[in-house]
Amino acid sequence: MSRVCEVCGKGRSVGNSVETRGKAKYLGGVGTKITGITRRTFQPNLQNVRTTTAGGSTKTVRVCTQCIRSGAVRKQVRNVPFRLKTDN
Repeated sequence: MSRVCEVCGKGRSVGNSVETRGKAKYLGGVGTKITGITRRTFQPNLQNVRTTTAGGSTKTVRVCTQCIRSGAVRKQVRNVPFRLKTDN
């Protein structure tokens, strides 16, 4: 199973891991120096979410947190909300 969001297609991205040493100038040092740069990967924050499909069935999908927060995926309602009895 690949680490890709099933909604937006977000996958891993590649960047640099920068190693520094020294004390910053504003703290009284002579400044920080870069001592090494290595490649690294940034993994997306994927969550397994149970969603309700259009047909009414439930399905588990791997979705990034940005799609969950934006509302692109609607979570399954496990319990019906509590309702008060109305007097007629």
